[in-house]
Amino acid sequence: MSLRQLLDLTGRTAIVTGGSRGLGLQIAEGLGEMGAEVLLTARKADELEQAVAHLTAMGIKALAIPGDMGKPESVAAFVDAALARLGDVDILVNNAGANWAAPMEDYPFDAWLKLLNVNLTGVFLLTQAIGKRSMIPRRRGKVLNVASIAGLRGNRPDEGEMIGYNTTKGALVNFTRTLAAEWGEHDINVNALAPGFFETKMTRGLLAQKGSALTAHAPLGRLGDAEDLKGPAVLLCSDAGKHVTGQVLAVDGGVMAA
Repeated sequence: MSLRQLLDLTGRTAIVTGGSRGLGLQIAEGLGEMGAEVLLTARKADELEQAVAHLTAMGIKALAIPGDMGKPESVAAFVDAALARLGDVDILVNNAGANWAAPMEDYPFDAWLKLLNVNLTGVFLLTQAIGKRSMIPRRRGKVLNVASIAGLRGNRPDEGEMIGYNTTKGALVNFTRTLAAEWGEHDINVNALAPGFFETKMTRGLLAQKGSALTAHAPLGRLGDAEDLKGPAVLLCSDAGKHVTGQVLAVDGGVMAA
């Protein structure tokens, strides 16, 4: 089989959570450009409508179902609706995430619980349901979790105070490795991307204050752009990456190597 054929996602179905903007929308573009039908979910229906219009204008088959991955009842309703629309799911991208910056000694308990629910529990519930109801019975599937380099190390003083975010992303890294070992017998690949600093709504405030310093830490001398996740995501969600599982790929301009 040629490399073009291995990367081709024609006929595949993909769910991208947090797919209405930012990194999720970028990943949805990449999967859709390679032929996948993409189902987006996020909390805000208006942003989802804009994202679907954007993808459709690119020639990508896209649809959306609103859902809050931080609420178990919303995850369950979303799974039912998604399977009714798609039939089966070949690719699941767990991208939805939240952040809250505060010093450890003053970190609000409600914020801690919110990050646990969105960044971790929602991933667990959605992956469990899609795996059990679609991927395991068919013995095929790709799960791609969007972690962060913040889950691979601590923070430098100039990066803000993010005990909740870093903790949940670190847990997501080990969730990825553990599930890959468990679901390998079902021919399901489970991997993660660990982005460095990209300009998104979540990072805009930090980058406005410290963007030049953060850029200086990257050996490539730049932040992530609107295309840098597309190739890695397609690799890990296509047959080109069929022998890759349990891996966490840092897409960070070399920050983790410095």
